[in-house]
Amino acid sequence: MNIKNKKDLKKVKKQGKRSLYPKKPKFRFGSASCGIGAGIEAAKQAMDEARTPEKIGRSSPVGCIGACYAEPLAELYIPRKGRILFNNIKPEDGKEIMKAANNGRISEDKVFCKVTEDNNLINNETKKFNDLPPSGKIQSPFDNNYLNKTLEKIPSINKLDYFENQKKIVLRNSGHINPESIEEYISRGGYKGLYKSLEMNPDNIIEEISKSKLRGRGGAGFPTGKKWKLAKEAEGETKYVISNGDEGDPGAYMDRVIMESDPHSMIEGMIIGAYTIRAEKGYIFVRNEYPQAVKRMEIAIEQAKEYGILGKNIMGSDFDFNLEISKGGGAFVCGEETALMSSIEGKLPNPRPRPPYPTESGLWGKPTIINNVKSWANIPAIICRGGEFLSNIGTKRSGETKVFSLVGDVKRRGLIEVKLGTLLKEIVIDIGGADPNEAKAVQTGGPSGGFIPTKFLEIPLDFETLTELGSIMGSGGLVVMDNDTCMVDMAEYFLKFTMEEGCGQCTPCREGLERMHNILVEITEGKANTKDLNLLRELASYIEDASLCGLGKTAPRPVLTTLDHFDEEYREHVEKEVCQAGVCDLTGEKKDE
Repeated sequence: MNIKNKKDLKKVKKQGKRSLYPKKPKFRFGSASCGIGAGIEAAKQAMDEARTPEKIGRSSPVGCIGACYAEPLAELYIPRKGRILFNNIKPEDGKEIMKAANNGRISEDKVFCKVTEDNNLINNETKKFNDLPPSGKIQSPFDNNYLNKTLEKIPSINKLDYFENQKKIVLRNSGHINPESIEEYISRGGYKGLYKSLEMNPDNIIEEISKSKLRGRGGAGFPTGKKWKLAKEAEGETKYVISNGDEGDPGAYMDRVIMESDPHSMIEGMIIGAYTIRAEKGYIFVRNEYPQAVKRMEIAIEQAKEYGILGKNIMGSDFDFNLEISKGGGAFVCGEETALMSSIEGKLPNPRPRPPYPTESGLWGKPTIINNVKSWANIPAIICRGGEFLSNIGTKRSGETKVFSLVGDVKRRGLIEVKLGTLLKEIVIDIGGADPNEAKAVQTGGPSGGFIPTKFLEIPLDFETLTELGSIMGSGGLVVMDNDTCMVDMAEYFLKFTMEEGCGQCTPCREGLERMHNILVEITEGKANTKDLNLLRELASYIEDASLCGLGKTAPRPVLTTLDHFDEEYREHVEKEVCQAGVCDLTGEKKDE
């Protein structure tokens, strides 16, 4: 079936609602990489084997809801009541949970939380599940009075510390729909933004994007509306759009989760961008180490083609557009946009001098828009809700939200989405559950970012504040470190990572980073002196100024920020041969606690 008008879109929407709100209770299983890695498949098998088909419907996958610390996760949907989530389930737990459900009971000892409201950001609707009629007469083994009493004892998801301060825009569908069902995506307003865009003047689309104050979610924070305007006005009939899904930061997995959990949101954004600049071809650049993301993207692309959302005369318009997946080999430098384009072209992933910028001369020398996965996923929401609505969510200079992978020394690790301007303390302490007496530093921006001491936990998390502290927002990696962390050792780790991942064509980066790394190793081994600390700064300044691309220019930041904020640790290593964290093998004696 080709979707050519609103009537066709509504038909598919009804199909999706029948899947999302069935007449029988059913289980859904968190099937992103985090859930699979935690063992959800074994738990699913045990539950499927214990299921009574006459009472419980067939199970289906669902994306990551963000609470990776609670994986494996399964949820029980009950018509007109909502969803009950079970966490950290083992196969034996799953079997008992299913047996209880067959008998109309909830296995309360494994309950995580409940979801009793369905929030639809695209349609600006929030409905109680009680107001969402299932597709047909309810067939359920659950007694209504029993359910009401049991649900009263279960905490709501938005009352949990981990979720309470979050604002889901990019992750609006993650953990709520089957990522392999375009029908479920459409049932929650999917492709409504594309349909609306095809009736808009491209200049008006750019105006809405600009109003939203959306900035690049991959690192530098360049205004997205300005980028699109430059590409639209660039000369040439052939143009391209690219999604940069090559996240290589250690501990970062935001893009992977979006592609695994809600692939159509990114695809819809890319089609809107392509229509705006009249590009007929796009590429999704994704790491080959993300097999689940690649699989989900391939399924989503084929589904979009089947419904006439990709291909010729999209949704009955005169616009043609196709998407192709390009798999990267895993090199960190491929995250740099010009290196990424070289890789797609079949060349070595070497960065190119800029200018010219991609909007003027990008892929195969043609005007090109390259946006991060998260940026593309924002676009449908902007078109449907309007740029001004979304611009009011963030700060004065940066609209909307930011997705972070919160890892390190916190109780609750996972993927979160918060308003830009949220205090760092709210993320690290309130959401992550870090011990305020033990937390020592926060690292943002990946290997290109910096370290922020916890004395700055009261700062708002936005582009400008992080820059003032010597760090960057980056793609969204956020690592929390406690007092057992040596900051010299961490600087050495991140610098070594960047040094080994560089392309090697640029002398300042290639030689300079190796020299800096050698000095850091000497410091951790007690072989350096105070002059080496000054030499580190001199080398860093030279590398920042003379490197060809962003990888080299930002590589010294982990060293510079630790020198700025943790100077005493460097001096203890050099002057006293002491590592207070006990990480480095030095001859000096650690102070008594």
